[in-house]
Amino acid sequence: MPDSSTGSRGSTGNTGNTGNTAPPSRRTVLAAGAGVTTALALGGTAHAAPDDRKLRALIARMTLPEKVGQLFVMRVYGHSATAPDQADIDANLKEIGVRTAAELVAEYRVGGIIYFTWAHNTRDPHQMADLSNGIQRASLSRPRGLPVLISTDQEHGIVCRVGEPATLFPGAMAIGAGGSRTDARTLGRIAGQELRALGIRQNYSPVADVNVNPANPVIGVRSFGADPVAVAGMVAAEVAGYQRGRQVASTAKHFPGHGDTAVDSHYGFPVITHTREQWETLDAPPFRAAVRAGIDSIMTAHIMVPALDDSGDPATLSRPILTGILREELGYDGLVVTDSLGMEGVRTKYGDDRVPVLALKAGVDQLLNPPSLDIAWNAVLKAVRDGELTEARLDESILRVLRLKAKLRLFDTPYVSQDGVDRNVGTPAHLAAADRVAERTTTLLVNEGSLLPLSRRTHPRVLVVGADPASPSGTTGPPTGVLATALGELGFTATALSTGTAPSAATVARAVAAAGEADAVVVGTYNVTAASAQKVLVEQLLATGRPVVAVAIRNPYDVAQLPAVRAVLASYSWTDVELRAAARVIAGRVAPRGRLPVPVQRADDPAEVLYPVGHGLTYGHR
Repeated sequence: MPDSSTGSRGSTGNTGNTGNTAPPSRRTVLAAGAGVTTALALGGTAHAAPDDRKLRALIARMTLPEKVGQLFVMRVYGHSATAPDQADIDANLKEIGVRTAAELVAEYRVGGIIYFTWAHNTRDPHQMADLSNGIQRASLSRPRGLPVLISTDQEHGIVCRVGEPATLFPGAMAIGAGGSRTDARTLGRIAGQELRALGIRQNYSPVADVNVNPANPVIGVRSFGADPVAVAGMVAAEVAGYQRGRQVASTAKHFPGHGDTAVDSHYGFPVITHTREQWETLDAPPFRAAVRAGIDSIMTAHIMVPALDDSGDPATLSRPILTGILREELGYDGLVVTDSLGMEGVRTKYGDDRVPVLALKAGVDQLLNPPSLDIAWNAVLKAVRDGELTEARLDESILRVLRLKAKLRLFDTPYVSQDGVDRNVGTPAHLAAADRVAERTTTLLVNEGSLLPLSRRTHPRVLVVGADPASPSGTTGPPTGVLATALGELGFTATALSTGTAPSAATVARAVAAAGEADAVVVGTYNVTAASAQKVLVEQLLATGRPVVAVAIRNPYDVAQLPAVRAVLASYSWTDVELRAAARVIAGRVAPRGRLPVPVQRADDPAEVLYPVGHGLTYGHR
């Protein structure tokens, strides 16, 4: 465990108490202790960030254990900083050795905490605001206490931690299909405004990877597309939206580029075989654009790129990549954060005690979510005491961390209010903006015989079948239900029948029987392959003679496996906002306007492009 100088464990209090209290007044904060007073005094006016001289003075007063803590961003279980549920206390004790978030910041003096849905941090907006305030209160009440940089992965689309009633936008590939940098900027502005109201001040978005590999299992629709110039423009626009008014720090990821891999770095160690010239052309442009746009932080990738560093190390641990290329060649002096240190891609070659030390030596500033904080924290502490790392090296990264906290005004306004939640999160204006953006992203790939739009006069009864993957972002789901409800609201008599991603023969038979009672069938497909049972389902539905409309609810590549379907749409995700937009396109309430941001190859000859970048049909007007 950390040295006693980092603070002792505090009581968790009554587990029946949610710990939901109003943030203390500024007077209360200033009276909490000399450390808090010092921190808040740095800010001056709300628009004047403290200079490096004052920040360096803060660093000089920190103990070595406190400095080590500032480098870590850690998960913690529970909806409350002081009174989580017993199951979350048990999980914290098992994984971290503390009971609560308050104890985490007291023991380790961590510089950041990351919110996850599965860690029960994101139940609802008011709870999140209370949790954020509780974390800040716990940290600022310590000697030499500093505000905590709270972060999350809110990419929108298939990766979100904050769900309804917050506003959820289409994901990156959908935004790429819409082709509007204004929409990308709107996403960042509104999403940043809502995250800030919850006390979340660092967002690990946008994805700057260029998805040139259709088989990519980890990026895919999280990318804006396959054209590096177009992706660069979207990245820069979204960054501008997020960082407007210093509301949230955005994070371009995953440097130096995770778009051309068939291995998921969560479970393996991907190798990118691009030449240096290919990297410059394909992977680098979005990161260069992010740097030019003033990106606050960049996340590393747990991938090997031999053309950039032939040592066999992942980029996260590569000094030639992070310092040589990112810092020196791209001229980036902002915050560098690792991808999660619990992922297999960074743990393959070295043990969990070496990874954080090597990451710091490579040029990283923030160490994200190590599998064992105790091992990682003590490894960094030992490396300094043994002389492998200098305290001056730590100070460099701590200065970048404190600069960002100062830029975000966390020294002046570390707390959020419940009124702020009500004024900013999931407002009618924000929700309407997300719907308008979504309408510009739905892509009509095939429409033989002008099957679409469907008329409620000629096809009043619609059966909605297909895959129902779990909701990716706290939306209502399931996809078949959302589509059926949306079509019902548009005047159809719609029935939902979930058939799953691998329907059995009996399930297919039920769907075929139900199709006999319908005038048209809408089938949601999810990553269809040549051997997929979903393909069998679609073929047997077509055999009924009923009109079949396919909606690819994740990868648009599904269309290549469905050559006999007369109408195919791509929604790029199965979140409610995208599915509702697809329903409006099916019903003809809006014309499809999306254009493919990635090419779709033929299923029988991947060397041949079936639908190129930019392909997309409409109903005769845009």
